[in-house]
Amino acid sequence: MTENIHIGRNVLPQLKAVLQNLAFSKVAVLVDENTLHHCYPQVKPYLPAHDIIQIQSGEAHKTLQTCEYIWQRMTELNLDRWSVLVNLGGGVIGDMGGFCAATFKRGLYFVQVPTTLLAQVDASVGGKTGIDFHGLKNHIGVYKEPKAVIIDPGFLSTLPQRQLKSGYAEIIKHWLIADAAAFEEQRHIGLFTEDWDALIRHSVGIKSAVVEADPLEGGYRKVLNFGHTVGHAVESYLMEQPGRELLHGEAIAVGMLCEAYLSVKKELLTRRELDQIETFLVSIYEKVKLTEEDIQSMAKLALQDKKNTHTTINCTLLQGIGKAVWDQPVTLAEIQEALRYYQLL
Repeated sequence: MTENIHIGRNVLPQLKAVLQNLAFSKVAVLVDENTLHHCYPQVKPYLPAHDIIQIQSGEAHKTLQTCEYIWQRMTELNLDRWSVLVNLGGGVIGDMGGFCAATFKRGLYFVQVPTTLLAQVDASVGGKTGIDFHGLKNHIGVYKEPKAVIIDPGFLSTLPQRQLKSGYAEIIKHWLIADAAAFEEQRHIGLFTEDWDALIRHSVGIKSAVVEADPLEGGYRKVLNFGHTVGHAVESYLMEQPGRELLHGEAIAVGMLCEAYLSVKKELLTRRELDQIETFLVSIYEKVKLTEEDIQSMAKLALQDKKNTHTTINCTLLQGIGKAVWDQPVTLAEIQEALRYYQLL
């Protein structure tokens, strides 16, 4: 997998090489209004003759309805199974574009060109594709590896600070599950960095190693879900609350705090380690205000988590900073307790 991932400030020529070397019958580029304006002009010189498919940005549009539009445009453009879809954008574009490519005519090729920090360190790597369904995060999807992932940190200059912080949450997650030394170093530095390239390479390296060991999430790959059982429940619930929507990384930050708390409750993590995680995350991410009604509703959404078996909610927890353990059963009451802990921070 890692040989198909290209990272660097001068990496866009690799896109041209990939598209030329594999001699695709047709090329289409999936964009939203933001990436069409900010990113497409930088990519266009490295593209052969191509068509553009444009959708609306945002998690609210990561739906079957948008997929229908993409499939319809792919049909109108006469894309066949030897065509390629270049997904130019953040996690929504990558997840949904990958899903549409993987299912169109039983699968055509796609290339990920992630333009947000979140997509560069997480969504574009690992072959997970998917869409939201009836308010449930990534409820429909397939595993399908892209032909290549082209990661240019230069695109980050187009992002607002909030988007950078959202992506940074997944980097923090990778440290918490696999690199205690990196977390220890970075928690004294904080979000501010002039070298995103190094952080991206390190984070992608961690995720790639996990995915290569367990491509279809039979076991070990579940370590990547730390923060996501509670985080996805928070994100899904607030997605339906106009004006309260969170970016993915913001919700995962809430989830990591809650699941670190549960790790202490299960006597896997020390209180001192929880304090370190808490101090670091609270210094970066704004507190999300929750009511008791919110807490009750969010906890129930965890019953729909993809990692569950039957009615058992399975969490990935921390067995110390730098090591994660998966398939840890937690109850609805424990998730509610964790959310109340977060609310009292």
